[in-house]
Amino acid sequence: MFDSLTSSLESVFKKLRGFGRLTEANIRDSMREVRMALLEADVNYEVARDFVTRVSEQCIGEEVLHSISPGQQVVKRVHDELVKLLGAGQNRRLELNPLPAPVMLVGLHGSGKTTTSAKLAAVWKKDGKNVLLVGADIRRPAAVDQLGVLAKQIGVDMLAPERGETVPALGRRAMDLAELKGRDVVLFDTGGRFQIDGELVQELKDLRQTVNCRNTILVVDAAIGQESVHVADAFHKALDLRGLILTKLDGDARGGAALSIQSVTGCPILFTGVGERVGELEPFYPERMASRILGMGDIVGLVERAQETVNLTQVADMEKKLRKNRLDLEDFLSQLMQLRKMGSMDSLIEMLPMGGQVKAKLREAGKGGDFARSTKRAEAIIQSMTLKERRRPELLNASRKRRIAAGSGTQVQDVNEVLKQFEQTREMAKRMGSMQKRLRGR
Repeated sequence: MFDSLTSSLESVFKKLRGFGRLTEANIRDSMREVRMALLEADVNYEVARDFVTRVSEQCIGEEVLHSISPGQQVVKRVHDELVKLLGAGQNRRLELNPLPAPVMLVGLHGSGKTTTSAKLAAVWKKDGKNVLLVGADIRRPAAVDQLGVLAKQIGVDMLAPERGETVPALGRRAMDLAELKGRDVVLFDTGGRFQIDGELVQELKDLRQTVNCRNTILVVDAAIGQESVHVADAFHKALDLRGLILTKLDGDARGGAALSIQSVTGCPILFTGVGERVGELEPFYPERMASRILGMGDIVGLVERAQETVNLTQVADMEKKLRKNRLDLEDFLSQLMQLRKMGSMDSLIEMLPMGGQVKAKLREAGKGGDFARSTKRAEAIIQSMTLKERRRPELLNASRKRRIAAGSGTQVQDVNEVLKQFEQTREMAKRMGSMQKRLRGR
């Protein structure tokens, strides 16, 4: 999402690091470029202006101008201000007492509210909470049906509106049911509009009053840019929001919403949606997001994601095979499936230091396509092989490859490409095994 902004800021900082000594003039020139980068990333004009003013005032101080590494000092000042801009120090925990605690998710049509409701329910279920999902969008039966499918997928109860039932009546029934069944959280997926109007606001106010809801969360589509700031501001004034969830951060959004919305509304960003799958909702950490924007990566986030998805038993088995150089296509398939569980390749690369530059180089090399699709294709190819072929890849002659290609809906050249990737992985594993032996020998 922040590729363009990250690239522009990296260019500015590269120039700064090239100066042996900073002056007020080159700091002001650099800050002018930073402001342009923020505006091009769709950051609110006033937010960008105030941000650059604060950074400039700090950078022109004696400490930066006479520092041994003035360029690095400027980067640090920008990083620190980004962290503040993104809401550092704000309370991001909702007060879910007394039980059952009602929580309302509100937003416009197309913001991803229904999917986010299921994602949030999955997060709370993982934390040990019993959640009741409520399809409170009484005008869109499709939204209620979608919520029902997602609720079944994650294993939580879902309550649908009855014919002719009003939203407040549904709210009362949901709270009674939650109390009867001992549910901890009642999560309402409310109705939306294409724009905020009086009828929508009144419906949401009525529901909030009926269920005595103290936690109203706005779901905002990051892709709508600066308009998201106006949407959030209007909802906040009407409903006194407790927090925000930004969706579609894995798309082509330029990032301005994330940098503007918290500053304008004063509401903390609680989570970010980084994909369509139920598990792709991440807690929002200002420090980590600021580091990613500046191309520093988010290694902590990457490790946490790996810990959540990697099967430790499989890792131990894989280590044994690496030592004995016995990696086969079944192991390769297992690696691909675990990698896909961690999320899209683009999102993983963004978590690495200088991830933006890596993605740019991959695009230049013609390898910046749909990583998820290529992984699925490789999985289909390996799954079309017999168990014997997976364990003994040397058996794969021309006729077998044609059969596998036909069975997986691919071409023989795709089969050859997967085998080439496997051989490269096996060769790398062999080198790692040799290195480990040498280290143990020492």
